[in-house]
Amino acid sequence: MGCSFLSGVVEPPGISVVNLTAMNQTDICQEYWCPERSVSLSVYVILYVAAAAVSLLTVCGNLLVIISVSHFKQLHTPANILILSLAVCDLLVGVFVMPFHLSWLIESCWISGSVMCSVFSFVTFQATSVSVHTVALIAVDRFLALSSPFLYSEKISPTVICIATLFNWLFSLFYNFTLLFVNGNFADVTCPGICIAVIDGVSSLIDLLFVFLMPCTLIIILYTHVFVIAKKHATAIRALQVHNRTQSSKNRVSDKSERKAAILLGILVIVFLLCLLPYYICTLVSSYDNADRFYVRNVAVIFFFLNSTINPIIYALFYPWFQKSLKLIFTFKVLNKDSSLMNLL
Repeated sequence: MGCSFLSGVVEPPGISVVNLTAMNQTDICQEYWCPERSVSLSVYVILYVAAAAVSLLTVCGNLLVIISVSHFKQLHTPANILILSLAVCDLLVGVFVMPFHLSWLIESCWISGSVMCSVFSFVTFQATSVSVHTVALIAVDRFLALSSPFLYSEKISPTVICIATLFNWLFSLFYNFTLLFVNGNFADVTCPGICIAVIDGVSSLIDLLFVFLMPCTLIIILYTHVFVIAKKHATAIRALQVHNRTQSSKNRVSDKSERKAAILLGILVIVFLLCLLPYYICTLVSSYDNADRFYVRNVAVIFFFLNSTINPIIYALFYPWFQKSLKLIFTFKVLNKDSSLMNLL
């Protein structure tokens, strides 16, 4: 097994492919040499405009999330810090990954050279691994918040989550640099129109476990427990006695807030898995020796990275604090003195 970047194609970690070093280099160059454009220039202009629009929407949406969570102190909660980390990953996808991948789909070959091939591949691996592990941390955070609320309020602070997030980024940075460069897995562009990275079988197996199977299994298990706990809490609240109404009201507000956060973040996680699974399914069940399957797999990559575009839309639709922060940003009230102390909840 191995990972590859073929003609600018992003291969997120944990992918099984044909060992490209065994292929005839001349055949590769012939197959992936940039072809002459077969349609009119206006069609290419439209395609590039659409690609730029998607990339710009991704960048702007996640930049607004980053500004909102970073600026307003009321939003400095453990769950929102994890959302901030995820937004930074999505921003990297919008800036470095989407434009190059969509360009490859339009041109049917890699046209950006060897240096950008190295940057593109590394940023893709980094953003993929960090985002998957961040979503796993979100699942852990919600599970602890609902299953052990007293322990969560005492032990899980924004500082703790910041440390965990920083460790996640640094570990992924070290891991991906070692995977691609220290082990000698990455090869420069060998001919026009191709960008290859071959990962040996052992590295690929480790990558598959740590970046796909283990975190996704953890996400599914924890969120199954989260929704079971949320249902139990709802049942318990309905059974509260009237004579303890004041205290029950306080608990009800707290429990309702935690359940709502779990449900909203659950939507985020479900959308993430729905965007991620098609690519991995295509990759694991098909081989690279069929051009049509190869193209289908690379179209599936678009859904994988469109998750970065969808996430800010989810925040805008379901998070009142994000809606309020957008109004403050677009009306430039965010520039006012002490605007970071405004109430958004």
